[in-house]
Amino acid sequence: MTLATLLALGGCLSHAQLRHEASALDQAIEQARLTSWRSLIEQSGALDERSKLQAVNDFINRSVSYATDREIWGTDEYWATPLQTLSRGRGDCEDFAIGKYFSLVEMGVPSEKLRLTFVKTLALNQAHMVLAYYPSQTAQPLILDNLDPRIKPAGERRDLLPVYAFNNHGIFLAKAPQQKSAQPPQLLSRWSDVSERALADEAKLQANQS
Repeated sequence: MTLATLLALGGCLSHAQLRHEASALDQAIEQARLTSWRSLIEQSGALDERSKLQAVNDFINRSVSYATDREIWGTDEYWATPLQTLSRGRGDCEDFAIGKYFSLVEMGVPSEKLRLTFVKTLALNQAHMVLAYYPSQTAQPLILDNLDPRIKPAGERRDLLPVYAFNNHGIFLAKAPQQKSAQPPQLLSRWSDVSERALADEAKLQANQS
């Protein structure tokens, strides 16, 4: 039953019944997103890395609507796990990038090729996060973004000014992207926290499937 149908039945159903029907609809949509996400990951074995990038970028951008952490979580800064983001269907730029990162790692893309990258958007004059994919250590990265859904080489994203990047292997500064910072990624408390929660989510999903 669609939301429009529920509204049309408003004269016949009580407010409590409407809320129940709307809640059931929301749960069905949430479950469909999560099922599609798991199917995407599980059926990705035959894809090459470039095709995996495209599939994940398209899926996350299509499945998640932008909203601020304040709107979603009631706090100014919260990094959600992919399961949390897709359950709610809403997230900010960090949630888009984090969802793509962990999805691609699950699909077999080496984590050392992926970097969550803080940038400044020149048009909006504000901080932003994207996911960068390095085909090799010295190659120009490809950028996966929710502002521009097209996957482009970093050199074509003149609207973005890189600040620093990180993954579970280290922190990288924009001026020396091939050189790790002396600071370990564990110093990024939000990254350590969301990584632990994402691993816990994955363990729960696997337990439920077994």
